[in-house]
Amino acid sequence: MRSNLLAVWELRIGNFRVYYDVDEGKSVVNIRAIGIKEGNQVRIGGEIIDL
Repeated sequence: MRSNLLAVWELRIGNFRVYYDVDEGKSVVNIRAIGIKEGNQVRIGGEIIDL
């Protein structure tokens, strides 16, 4: 698996992607971005990011 520049973790739900980090010490999940995957790209807030 390739490293992800958006966040440490990625949750896949159909074409949706949720990028997040986990702070285990504080028991907190930080959502970094939510986007729609289209081929080798993800669209987040109108911006296209190559994966």
